[in-house]
Amino acid sequence: MPYRIVFAISGASGMLLAKTILEAFASISDLEVYGIVSENSQQVLNAECEAEANYFAGLTKELFDPRDMSIGPASGSWQHDGMIVCPCSMSTLACIANGCGRNSIHRAADVTLKENRPLILAPREAPLSRIHLRNMLAASEAGALIFPFMPAFYKGQLSIEMMMRYYAGRILDQLRIPHTLISRWRDDK
Repeated sequence: MPYRIVFAISGASGMLLAKTILEAFASISDLEVYGIVSENSQQVLNAECEAEANYFAGLTKELFDPRDMSIGPASGSWQHDGMIVCPCSMSTLACIANGCGRNSIHRAADVTLKENRPLILAPREAPLSRIHLRNMLAASEAGALIFPFMPAFYKGQLSIEMMMRYYAGRILDQLRIPHTLISRWRDDK
């Protein structure tokens, strides 16, 4: 049975990260990715990658409408192995941390937490205000894993693409999904 994950893209800067991760995920057999792309992310995607939201439709098994609160991931009976929000805007983080389900990303994240499934939030903002930090703590206390993009500087991983591929692999590690996206520490010795 394939691994099934929900990948949500909110309106924060960092669309290249989402694009690279989804492209890396597409190369993994037995991994089904279901996407939700927020309305706000479409402008950012176009500005940063010169792409339209439908670009992600080719990298997902199904792309859900962010306004449709009746999508599968909005129900606890819809089985999946975890959810990722990348990039995660501070607004999306606040809604998830405080249980304010204004769109299907927020609702799917809320359901992921209540069903005790892994929820990975990749916040993209700097510097961080106390409000951002409090919301991250609240989300973490609710069961989410806060996983900002912090690149590794290992030998051979210094290109942006390699750093993003490494990050994608680390996310899959958190979901316990087998992959070959990265070499392991000391594997090259």
